[in-house]
Amino acid sequence: MTIRGKRRLLFIILLILLAAGFFFSLLKGPVPTSFKDFMNLLFRGDKTYSTIFIDLRLSRVLLAFLVGASLSLSGAILQGYFQNPMAGPFVVGVSSGASFGAVLSMFLGLSMTFHGFSLQSIFAFFSGFAIVYVVYLLSQRKGVFKVETLLLVGIAAGAMASSLTSFLIFLKSESFEQAVFWLLGSFTLSDWRQITAVAPYFFLSLIVAQWLAKDMNLLALGDETAQSLGCAVNRVRKIFLGIATLLAASSVSVSGIIGFVGLIVPHWVRILIGPDHRYLFFFSSLTGGIFLIFSDLLARTLLFPTELPIGIITAAIGAPFFIYLLNQSR
Repeated sequence: MTIRGKRRLLFIILLILLAAGFFFSLLKGPVPTSFKDFMNLLFRGDKTYSTIFIDLRLSRVLLAFLVGASLSLSGAILQGYFQNPMAGPFVVGVSSGASFGAVLSMFLGLSMTFHGFSLQSIFAFFSGFAIVYVVYLLSQRKGVFKVETLLLVGIAAGAMASSLTSFLIFLKSESFEQAVFWLLGSFTLSDWRQITAVAPYFFLSLIVAQWLAKDMNLLALGDETAQSLGCAVNRVRKIFLGIATLLAASSVSVSGIIGFVGLIVPHWVRILIGPDHRYLFFFSSLTGGIFLIFSDLLARTLLFPTELPIGIITAAIGAPFFIYLLNQSR
């Protein structure tokens, strides 16, 4: 089968999985519901089922899709950026920085809300951005930017942020349950305000990424070759780093850290349809959203009525894949 045929087949399969994921996620929850109840909502406008299906479950499944799509797109961008299939949002320190900001807010006892968002989410968003900005500044030497230096500084900064996060949790153990939300990820607090905050960032980033996809393909040939072919390398790299950070920080600010999505999904999609970023960005986003919908469904139903942090599910799937990827690289 040709690459074009594989793309079409994958698109059809993903649409079917997306519809199935939405359907089962809407029917599953603490309150038993059936397809008949869902039909009553559609045709009779039952207010009770409206709260269950629309306010609670639909908002959750949409947020799971947006976060999964954002993390996968961020991972696809960073893997192309570093030319490394093991790159992801953790590499530049944004995930660790965002979790540090959230836990710092808990440690300081800040519980205010701003336009429907808790200070924990706001701290997470801006601390994720701040650590990447510092990493970017430190990776430049005499005004010259090097990707390899950014990679190493990002790993070191992420490790530092993680150690500070653990230290704050140790000092204030009574906030441990809240901290688990940020360290392992969850959609238990999802609502429509979070969706309206994350969605613009995702769609704007996807549009920009698609617009610059050809430039990312050129970067794969090396900076000098890309420059000679008309790519403004420094500007394009700054834009890609900025939108990858934006995607990861906005995701972590509403769901906590959900590991491995930005690592395994883009790599899996690349194996199926090839490395052309004009298609890789879109398919990675769609696949990541679907992957997180089903991961959230597993987290809610595997030990029902107890709900698992979604990060446990993604780690259980992603860790073996990461080991496989590492062995392949060797």
